[in-house]
Amino acid sequence: MSDKQSSNAYWQANIRIIWICLVIWALVSYGFGILFRPMVSGIKVGGSDLGFWFAQQGSILVFIVLIFTYAKLMNRLDRDHGVEE
Repeated sequence: MSDKQSSNAYWQANIRIIWICLVIWALVSYGFGILFRPMVSGIKVGGSDLGFWFAQQGSILVFIVLIFTYAKLMNRLDRDHGVEE
């Protein structure tokens, strides 16, 4: 594989990881907190409904998990393509 093909494969994998993280973040923060709140309002979590929980705490917790997951996936991608620090 040429250097340019390797670089393109690396960036395509990088962009794919970013898009997956963005979709998960949008679904959790905007989707469950606002759009799908009426559908999940009957589920109780900590004394309030699930939509409120996602809007107040769940989206923040998922965002933190996404940060660590992204770092782990990028470290693996860097190692696989030989560009680790």
